[in-house]
Amino acid sequence: MDRQELAGFLRSRRERITPADVGLPAGSRRRTPGLRREEVAQLAFISTEYYTRLEQARGPHPSREVLAGLTRALRLTDAEREHLHHLAGEPAAPLPGPSREVRQSILDLIERLPQAAATVMSATYEVIAWNDLAAALMEDFSALPRRDRNLVRRVFLRSDEHRLYGVSDAAEFARFAANRLRATAARYPDDPEVTELVRDLLAGSEDFARLWASHDVTAEPGLRKTFRHPVVGPLTVNCDVLDLTDRDQQLVIYTAVPGSPSEEALRLLSVIGTQRMDVSS
Repeated sequence: MDRQELAGFLRSRRERITPADVGLPAGSRRRTPGLRREEVAQLAFISTEYYTRLEQARGPHPSREVLAGLTRALRLTDAEREHLHHLAGEPAAPLPGPSREVRQSILDLIERLPQAAATVMSATYEVIAWNDLAAALMEDFSALPRRDRNLVRRVFLRSDEHRLYGVSDAAEFARFAANRLRATAARYPDDPEVTELVRDLLAGSEDFARLWASHDVTAEPGLRKTFRHPVVGPLTVNCDVLDLTDRDQQLVIYTAVPGSPSEEALRLLSVIGTQRMDVSS
């Protein structure tokens, strides 16, 4: 526990919040910026004396419950919450589960990529956002239930040739996804959806069970892959994966080499869209 740093951090966060931010009257006799110590204590459900001692670097080791109250009272971000726990010498409790909410700026971005197919995946490999070209290249995800949008379920629990849209590196993707899913399960040990996903994969796939038993958590992602598309035929694309760390998500962008036949195929797909996707995917 770093009492001096903790005291300074609490004081700085308290001073940046106005009474109006937390629904308190401003009053006319405030001599310091932000909230008063007693107001923070009240919002955090702790005594004013205890909070004062924390700000004076004299306080005892705060419990997780106290830190949760301070996080709420001081309106800390996820990064600030984690920092608070580090300063207090108390590891932060695991987050409840992977986020499925995509930032509006990311949704706007993928729509502004007309020559690239783009998807956003959650930490469990569920496709949670996509642009029109991604739907044309793979499938219309809006027509699928949530369960069927999960690429890990698809690669391990389907046996047909289109289990992963005919990509050339399905085996490599399966290994990479299994390793990342193990790390996800460690980050969200109490999330029922993550637990159910792992249980279903272990029960339904010998390949997944073998990879899971290896306890590996790292693997190299494929940087180029070939899709066997039912309408335009094979097309080879570069695959760039960008980590959206604040939401524990990944933005996946597929682009073709300029001037290549695959670029022409992507352009054709952007015109065709999903209207001729009458071949089972």
